[in-house]
Amino acid sequence: MSLQTEISDLWNRYQNGLTAADAGPSELETLDAFLAALEAGEYRAAEKVGPADWEAVEWVKQGVLLNFGLRETQPRSYGGVDYYDVLPLRETDDLAERGARNTPDGTVLRPGSYLGEDVIMMSPSFVNIGAYVDDAALVDSNDVVGSCAQIGADVKLGANTLIGGVLEPVENAPVVVEDGVSLGAGCRVTSGFVVGENSVVGENTLLTPRIPVYDLVDDEVHYGRLPPERRAFQRYVESSVSEEELIPGKAYKPAVVATGLEQETLEATRREGALRE
Repeated sequence: MSLQTEISDLWNRYQNGLTAADAGPSELETLDAFLAALEAGEYRAAEKVGPADWEAVEWVKQGVLLNFGLRETQPRSYGGVDYYDVLPLRETDDLAERGARNTPDGTVLRPGSYLGEDVIMMSPSFVNIGAYVDDAALVDSNDVVGSCAQIGADVKLGANTLIGGVLEPVENAPVVVEDGVSLGAGCRVTSGFVVGENSVVGENTLLTPRIPVYDLVDDEVHYGRLPPERRAFQRYVESSVSEEELIPGKAYKPAVVATGLEQETLEATRREGALRE
């Protein structure tokens, strides 16, 4: 029986009333095998199905949820710190095989997360269950990579960047940051937003499906995605609530403006190869 079939069967039993108290060695062995497969990069929580389209892999998301629903919270200890959780922290012995690095005192990986070859995690930072961080990506200080988020190869997450998760609030698809993207410090990417490959996003930009992306290259307005090879930055446009009598003056709402990439921008976001050798 394949791992996918085992997880799907276990999900059906969970939906029909199976609890953590009922789960025995066989069920926990399946959950452990699932987490190990995610950590080895064998499965991902989302897959690309078109030039700009990603779909959630439903059985993988179910497997992630089962690891919370079918495990008991237990007292745990790591590095002299006591805590309570359904899962221990992720073992990191496999990182050396891929040349990945996590600096001490504050890099936290939960089980089921994957770090590719030559990935760098600076402290403090956090990568949640089901997240996939591809080769040569940089997770900088104070970054959070949420549950099941997909971070592409050669991505730069600037310091204090938040990549939202898929578990709560419940989202249909995880956040995707495609290959070669550079996110400036303080960016927020949430609610299944897809950042197109090789784009450069300015500091403190909020990317979410509820905020329009005004693409000046193709003269279109996008929701939920930034097209590839764009320079994007936050701006504010007048809001319809300006017409409300309660609000003095004009009111503004956030928007994202996307332009073409210029050579100056590309040079300003070049990667330092020596960091990944």
